[in-house]
Amino acid sequence: MKVLNFGSLNIDYVYRVQHIVRQGETEPAGELQLYCGGKGLNQSIAMAKAGVTVYHAGCVGEDGQILIDALRDAGVKTQYIRRVPGPSGHTIIQVDDEGNNAIMLFGGANQKITEEYVDAVLNDFDDEDIIVLQNEISCLAYIIEKAADRGIHIVLNPSPYDKVIEEQIDVNLVSTLFMNEVEGEQISGDSDPLNMTQTTQMMYPDMEIILTMGKAGSYYRNGADPIWQKAYRVEAVDTTGAGDTFTGYFVAGICQGLSAKENLKRAAKASALAVTRYGAGPSIPALAEVEAFDPAAV
Repeated sequence: MKVLNFGSLNIDYVYRVQHIVRQGETEPAGELQLYCGGKGLNQSIAMAKAGVTVYHAGCVGEDGQILIDALRDAGVKTQYIRRVPGPSGHTIIQVDDEGNNAIMLFGGANQKITEEYVDAVLNDFDDEDIIVLQNEISCLAYIIEKAADRGIHIVLNPSPYDKVIEEQIDVNLVSTLFMNEVEGEQISGDSDPLNMTQTTQMMYPDMEIILTMGKAGSYYRNGADPIWQKAYRVEAVDTTGAGDTFTGYFVAGICQGLSAKENLKRAAKASALAVTRYGAGPSIPALAEVEAFDPAAV
């Protein structure tokens, strides 16, 4: 089994602020830090740190060597990454004193993925493999269609949720769906977390569904009764990348044969450790740290 993450690669500009800037307001930033991020990059690093061999495909611009280096340093295979003219994707992230964040995303090279490039990458993968996807790149609908044609297990994190997901994606082709409460309500039309998972399961009965709810924990549903996993209490300094850490660790657990209950617990531990550190990719813990983490001692 091989894991391919066809995902975004962003340079994150993180500004520390007392509170998230409101409309019409000017707020001084106390600190600026630069990190490697993007939902795709974060999830690839999380999977690699969880002990899975993962191949990353995606586009970087002329400033993108730092992103390739970050993936390689984490053990991610980078031979499928394509360089294109222009800037890489980037984000402007505000992080307040409570660790909350607000993110503005510029697509850059992430929006230059072509059908020809997709075909060339997918030629090396088949029905024994897994593909992990998010909604921060172009050609997403085409990637899902072609991956389904090859029988590849499709994992989708439909973030950000927009008209591409609503109007272009055949969600029935997805095998495993990760969604937060906002995406869950948009997909299911229900605001109650348990009802979200039940309604989504009724809409897509063959799909494995994971709902992440931040401090409220997470739910797993796959045809039977839902499994709930609490979130572990830690002192959060930056929640950026916490969901990607959870997703990456959970996908790795699928590859490693963990039960859903075991997988939820390990992913929750990894996510908890991630929010105690600054940045997205740099905050993702190694497997040994996650296994040593004792929530009772916090």
